[in-house]
Amino acid sequence: MTTRRDFLRTTSAALAGLWAGNALAAPAVAGASGGPEISLFTKHLIGLSHRELAAAVARIGVAHIEAPVRPGGHVLPVQVEVELPKLVEALAANGIKISMLTTGINAVSDATRTEAVLRTAKALGIQRYRMNWYAYAPDKPLWAQLDEIKPRLHDLVALSKEIGIQPCYQNHSGAKNVGAAVWDMAALMRDYRPEDLAWSFDILHATVEGGLSWPNQVALARERLAMAYFKNFRWKGRAVDSCPLAEGIIDAGYVKMLKASAYRGPVGLHVEYLKGAIGEPGYLERAIEASRADLATLRAWWA
Repeated sequence: MTTRRDFLRTTSAALAGLWAGNALAAPAVAGASGGPEISLFTKHLIGLSHRELAAAVARIGVAHIEAPVRPGGHVLPVQVEVELPKLVEALAANGIKISMLTTGINAVSDATRTEAVLRTAKALGIQRYRMNWYAYAPDKPLWAQLDEIKPRLHDLVALSKEIGIQPCYQNHSGAKNVGAAVWDMAALMRDYRPEDLAWSFDILHATVEGGLSWPNQVALARERLAMAYFKNFRWKGRAVDSCPLAEGIIDAGYVKMLKASAYRGPVGLHVEYLKGAIGEPGYLERAIEASRADLATLRAWWA
């Protein structure tokens, strides 16, 4: 029986050849250990003050984070001009930078305070942001819905380019999500240069959706890859069961594929399997230890 590792070995060489001809040359971004710059998505630490967050991230041992700046995030859009500088200052005092914002933005709108969020981020030296997903309506033709997205995406890319900040789109599994299969969102992206619209590529969701074809999704996204996300899962019946990075279906073979493609950009670590929330007894220590363990796994894979 062909295993996932067998499949990786037989496809990695072919994919390396494919990427060599058309891959976006990512800027070299090295971490302190000589590996890639690792950015921790701090969704599991929401509820801490700015100083508490900075201290927790420092204990985990990373120098970059992906910070949720959206409803329910570390900073609310309505407070972005005041609170985002405070967050950046608290992080900087611990030697930590924000490599990406996670936003609720997928169009230029007053509701998301698009321009205020993006201009504030750029003024603070933040170079990229993750967009919110586009959603399919179940009762309309899909191609027509993609055509409806085009003008919204065009205006957002144009504003982002004017400001000088890069929008990034995450593939997320599920029939309602544009980009779950990668090909649909990739078709919309072809109208733009990679530096003007890129992927925050999620290998977990690509594997869930791709089955045996997920390496093709990786190859397609690699043309404009701004950040490579790492997290893991197991199948629990037909459900996706998130788990520690060392314990699931994803393994170091994905790192080998990225290396074969000459990817040298940042990687993102997501810790999404924890139960509980900040404020519950013992949660913060569990969150820190889980993050440290996943960080150690990711660094070992890259080494």
